[in-house]
Amino acid sequence: MSIDAVTASDNSAATALTEAEIFDAHQGGKLSIASTVPLSNKRDLSIAYTPGVAEVSRAIHAKPELARTLTWAERLVVVVSDGTAVLGLGNIGASASLPVMEGKSALFKTFGDLDSIPLVLNTTDVDEIVETLVRLRPSFGAVNLEDISAPRCFELEEKLIEALDCPVMHDDQHGTAVVALAALTNAAKVTGRELASLRVVVSGAGAAGIAVAEILLAAGITDVVLLDSRGIINSGRKDLAADPASKKAGIAGRSNPRSVEGGPAEALARADVFIGVSSSKLAEEHLALMNQDAIVFALSNPDPEVLPEVAVKYAAVVATGRSDFPNQINNVLAFPGIFRGALDAGARRITPAMKLAAAYAIADLAAEHLSADYIVPSPLDPRVAPAVTAAVVAAVELQ
Repeated sequence: MSIDAVTASDNSAATALTEAEIFDAHQGGKLSIASTVPLSNKRDLSIAYTPGVAEVSRAIHAKPELARTLTWAERLVVVVSDGTAVLGLGNIGASASLPVMEGKSALFKTFGDLDSIPLVLNTTDVDEIVETLVRLRPSFGAVNLEDISAPRCFELEEKLIEALDCPVMHDDQHGTAVVALAALTNAAKVTGRELASLRVVVSGAGAAGIAVAEILLAAGITDVVLLDSRGIINSGRKDLAADPASKKAGIAGRSNPRSVEGGPAEALARADVFIGVSSSKLAEEHLALMNQDAIVFALSNPDPEVLPEVAVKYAAVVATGRSDFPNQINNVLAFPGIFRGALDAGARRITPAMKLAAAYAIADLAAEHLSADYIVPSPLDPRVAPAVTAAVVAAVELQ
């Protein structure tokens, strides 16, 4: 599919949706299971089920490693949520989160050709979730954590990575971070800047904000300042000193090298980049404090921190998380290929090197047609998942 064809498809999708078509599409859910073998006669049944299946079960019992090739488990991604931080809806519970998780599983199949099922859990206890997934481990090959509130999401991901011998990733953190770095890599080129020289402000110090800061630091950007509801995060803040084991305290010790204090005005003064991953609004007077030809990523959905028509008064490159504006920064550019690459390579963990490789692969796909309105490929671009998969596999082989 050409770039023009993808753009036309994006534009057609941006037309107003009706309530009827939305609910019609969700009747009965968005997923189904299909057999990969014929079941049209007794011989088919004898091969796929009894008595033939018993031979396969005996073989796996004798050599457990055969389950990797004789079942779907090692290629199956489970999308796991407790419904505590769903989209912009907040804590709506497991059942209400299920349509979102079904959609995520559908994206895995469509873009990564990976089978996926949603698992929504009626518990918010981290240890209970870990125990549940440890017990279910024979049934799946990777875990995509989704829509789990901070700071619990950090603890849950860390405990699962240690408890499970398979890839685990909280996409709200790392998928967002990967695509943000890809977009920023190209936005820097459009504005004639070196990536490492950028002064970046990240608004929001929850799951996505801290992950974005982490990947920017890993990419060589040293001047990263985070904002939360109390202002600029720095190592001198009393609330962070009182909780030194927190993620915020950890990132405070590795960011804000100029020791900036205050709020949005002080953070944005002479900044090159604003990345919004919170519901906080960006005031126009603060936007005006940024350097000329600034870069603004207002990623909150459905309402960006600042609308593009306001941001373009001051910024040379503007991106959002929405499909009806240019430069949509969408996690679907990252997670299908990251998981596919991890599983193809037999990786037990998704590492920082794999995430960086994914970001640069996404950025490279936009290089030929790079412009202020095109810094990342479309989520519908069929080149994306294969390119990310290949980059992740290569990163695993180098480790």
